[in-house]
Amino acid sequence: MLVLSRKLNEAIKIGDDIEVKIIAVEGDQVKIGIDAPKRIDIHRKEIYLAIQEENSRAASFSSDLLTKLSLQKGEE
Repeated sequence: MLVLSRKLNEAIKIGDDIEVKIIAVEGDQVKIGIDAPKRIDIHRKEIYLAIQEENSRAASFSSDLLTKLSLQKGEE
């Protein structure tokens, strides 16, 4: 992991397309702005993990459903 120190209004570049800028520092909270192309999804980590879990659950459900449908079709 790369660890960098930044001050208010300073930024970090990630590749050519992404810039992360320190917008405000208020107590123990830091507000950041992220400038990135629309094609790049940006989520808080807890939201990202929830999306991954839901996608995994949906994929598992779809697989189970296909298996059940295949078994039912074979019984006909």
